[in-house]
Amino acid sequence: MARARSRLVVDPPERARGTRCAVGPRAPIDLEPFERVSADLELLAHPVRLAILAILGRRGGEVCVCDLEGVLPVKQPTVSHHLRLLREAGWIDTVRKGVWAYYFVRPEIVRGVRGRVGRVVEGLT
Repeated sequence: MARARSRLVVDPPERARGTRCAVGPRAPIDLEPFERVSADLELLAHPVRLAILAILGRRGGEVCVCDLEGVLPVKQPTVSHHLRLLREAGWIDTVRKGVWAYYFVRPEIVRGVRGRVGRVVEGLT
């Protein structure tokens, strides 16, 4: 048997057309933190990028693109595309050894993202 929820219903006060609901001056909201978190989440919203970050994080060091291609279900150009996006966002970096490029996660960036996302999510409650 479904339990009925009780709600307190309050009629809103009458107000003149064109007036705001809140009374008194309000400071405008700074959208910059939300824009940064949105960009972070957008970058994380692709499974290949998440997989690349997980692989690089688990390896804890430098990983060659050919090693990534060997374990990801996409071809090398797609791997390179996602690596480029992660590098441009500053999440990963690379060192060159001869003709090979080795990628690694920048832990300070990941910690910063974790903090930003956590603060925004905490503010939702």
